[in-house]
Amino acid sequence: MKAIKILTLKLLVFSLLIAGIIYLLQEFIKPEWVHETMWIILSFFVILTWLTGMFTHYLLELSKENSVSIILGGIGIRFLASVGFVAILLFMGVENLILFVVNFFIIYFFYLLFDIYTLISNLRPNSD
Repeated sequence: MKAIKILTLKLLVFSLLIAGIIYLLQEFIKPEWVHETMWIILSFFVILTWLTGMFTHYLLELSKENSVSIILGGIGIRFLASVGFVAILLFMGVENLILFVVNFFIIYFFYLLFDIYTLISNLRPNSD
């Protein structure tokens, strides 16, 4: 249970940092770099990362020997959900496709780095 609270806290802090950067870009620096669906994209990734993180932690508590498969499965679920999200928004007719795709994959990249960082920080104490 403690690991879930730590993950939630780290995710909230990371998401608030990303939201602050987006807000600064949108309001003061370069508003033309931020797509109008950026807040929807950010919300999607916060929820998706939290859900897959909880699912991964739950499965890791059940089976430590399948940890690589569980972690790769979580990454696969996140990738497929992201592709589905992009497909739905493109089907709905989002405007300025290039900016949308660039913004989406920048946020995807940041949350992928967050997952890699939390994975490495969780493996470090177990390597002794």
